[in-house]
Amino acid sequence: MQQYIPALEKSWFELHQHYHFSEPQKIFNKLIAAYSEKQRAYHTIQHLYECLILLELVKPYLNDFYAVALALWFHDAVYNPQAKDNELKSAELFEQYLSADLSDQTLIKIKQWIVATQKHASTDELDLQFLLDIDLAILAASPARFVEYEQQIQQEYAWVDPEIYSVKREEVLRSFYENQPIYQTKYFQEKFEQKARKNLKDN
Repeated sequence: MQQYIPALEKSWFELHQHYHFSEPQKIFNKLIAAYSEKQRAYHTIQHLYECLILLELVKPYLNDFYAVALALWFHDAVYNPQAKDNELKSAELFEQYLSADLSDQTLIKIKQWIVATQKHASTDELDLQFLLDIDLAILAASPARFVEYEQQIQQEYAWVDPEIYSVKREEVLRSFYENQPIYQTKYFQEKFEQKARKNLKDN
């Protein structure tokens, strides 16, 4: 996982240059520590890195690139596989860390976006559409990465009975597959939709 740190550090301090955080190094260290917690296998700095790489690709299409980046940084900042309020807790942590550094408008917007990554509901807000699509981009990964992803999710839910996990996981993947389309933005529909459908069908 250490191989992702330099790129993440570069991303974070570009955000700092834009927003002028009061304690950029301290918050960066706390976020890296959070994404490195032992209960995580998928929701790690690898996932964060993969999201930020995709974010750079769609930068020309965004209205507020920096806000989307900040939302991605915090969207899984709190992750307990046995909890149902991770996104809400992540939004609260975001507010706790950065409320003194951001305008109320930016703070409210990003908090709402972080919470929205729980249900991935359809939205007309373009930047949020991209945020949600980036979070689900793993569904369109290479076959090898998709297998790794499935193994990582299973590892995070090792506390669940294997038979129950298998049934529940199949339900989750089927719900993704039954979404028409899976992705909300035209960009992801054109470049990722068919790959995601193939992965979901094959697994």
